[in-house]
Amino acid sequence: MSAILDRAPDWLTARPIAHRGLHDRANGIPENTLAAAEAAVAGGYAIECDVQLSADGEAMVFHDEALGRLTEASERVDACTAAELGWLSVAGTAERIPTLPEFLARVASRVPVIVEIKSRFDGDRRLTRRTADIVSRLDAPVALKSFDPGIVATLAEIAPDRPRGIVAEASQDDPHYALLTSSLRAELSGLLHLHVSRPHFLSWRVGDLPGPVPYLCRRLGQMPVMTWTVRTEAQRALAQEHADQMVFEGFRP
Repeated sequence: MSAILDRAPDWLTARPIAHRGLHDRANGIPENTLAAAEAAVAGGYAIECDVQLSADGEAMVFHDEALGRLTEASERVDACTAAELGWLSVAGTAERIPTLPEFLARVASRVPVIVEIKSRFDGDRRLTRRTADIVSRLDAPVALKSFDPGIVATLAEIAPDRPRGIVAEASQDDPHYALLTSSLRAELSGLLHLHVSRPHFLSWRVGDLPGPVPYLCRRLGQMPVMTWTVRTEAQRALAQEHADQMVFEGFRP
């Protein structure tokens, strides 16, 4: 990719997107691992993954800020180096925490990958810049997204040729939003930042469908909507009617 992108590519919503890869912890395939990526590729699905920053500035494919839910360690991800994180067993399996370059190399452009850049809404753009640098080296179907409109705006400046998306929901009831001001919450739920963030696509919570924000983005803004995280038949029906593609887990579409 080299030219400035003005719309989302068709490949972004062409196939269902496996949430954190096609993981199945009961069968030894934890989320956001190389095994989950391989399973998604084998099933013909696109892949969504998350990245967190290591202590030495690497983008690690891991969802949580801390290690306790999925490993025997308890530290924050950003307190450990990439090498230290790479030795940790994920969910008691042989799988380890991969770096984003390792993860994308394993996928090897066989299916699209949508990378969510995690944020604490603190203005730190190290992870954003590292992620953009990694994907800039690839001629591959890779898109970037974040809940943080500041990150998406930064991507518009430093990676204008990459599809970028905003992740959003109608209300901020997750504890992660606890420290955000009410005005920022309104900006997030109403996408009042679009003139600055300039996303190519919207990633919207399935429980908030239908709604005016995804409707207007899709119908008037010509912005494709992917919806997360689809786990039931009822949610799948909502996705089919009100979105262009789903991010799913717990079943095979």
